[in-house]
Amino acid sequence: MNSILDEQDLTLLHALQIAPRVSWAEAARVLGTTAATLASRWERMRSSGMAWVTVHPVRQLENVAVALVDVDVDPARKPAVVEALCRDPRAATVEESASGRDLMVTAIVADSDSMSRFVLDDLPGTAGVRRVETYSVTELHWEGSRWRLDALDRDQQAALHAASRPHGGSKLSTIPADYWSLVEALTYDGRRSAADMARLTGRTPSTVRRQVTRLLASNLLSFRCEVAQLRTRWPLACTWFARVPAPELERTVQSLSTLPELRLCASTVGRSNLVFMVWAQSPGELMRLERRLNEKLPWLELTESALLLRVPKRMGWVLDADGRSTGDVVPSPAHARRSLR
Repeated sequence: MNSILDEQDLTLLHALQIAPRVSWAEAARVLGTTAATLASRWERMRSSGMAWVTVHPVRQLENVAVALVDVDVDPARKPAVVEALCRDPRAATVEESASGRDLMVTAIVADSDSMSRFVLDDLPGTAGVRRVETYSVTELHWEGSRWRLDALDRDQQAALHAASRPHGGSKLSTIPADYWSLVEALTYDGRRSAADMARLTGRTPSTVRRQVTRLLASNLLSFRCEVAQLRTRWPLACTWFARVPAPELERTVQSLSTLPELRLCASTVGRSNLVFMVWAQSPGELMRLERRLNEKLPWLELTESALLLRVPKRMGWVLDADGRSTGDVVPSPAHARRSLR
């Protein structure tokens, strides 16, 4: 297997980032190839863990609580702590850091009480955990589902955006209880066909198609076409912790949102009030980016940076040492059957 995804792979992945459930026929028309070629290429990447499509309803959940948690551990117990966190649905993402902390955990739970139990009781009580520091997220400005590859031209992107707009179907204000089996099926494979979901749920394909169309039209789900980072042209990930004067926060977020490297940007409560993460090609690129930020945003105080060495778990998906999906998924408590905004 190639050590890096080729241009055709990246083109297909960029298309699925924009239109995760686009038909192979429609994608082939936009990309200038055949449906069979795209289906075969996707199956190769998906089955090898190089890429996957998933969904989560996190942004719409009422009372959802999100926190970025630094964890220091006993080196001898680190593998066991990582394994425990990968099994814990409250730890949506687990990252191993080169400095400042051993692990960085993105915790997503249903409410503030659940978050308190996780970061004050359960996590500190885990054998091998030495220190826990929590940055509560007050606003999520940017997250990974909005990150894009740069493999398509503007016309192709526009065509895929048009293709991704759901047609027909009345909109939902909440996810009905009997729709959650479809959400769970899409969590494990966001491109599952109506026929496959019908077999899983005991419904007819026509019913599944109608219900999925309503879900998509209602914008209650966030789709993510993920990729094994080490197999892309952006193998490095770095998180910056920063202080921003309150009057400059909106302008700062707007500026950071223009960065093609941006994967995460969140306002937090803690020693830093803004945290953002980028994917980059090299250490030199990270240094150049930091210099540009210092020049363009002089009020932005970068207090600390952390290079991420390995990601054992990303948004519920357990990954191997190369960042590829193992096929194991631990959905977060945010997938609980609750009313959505």
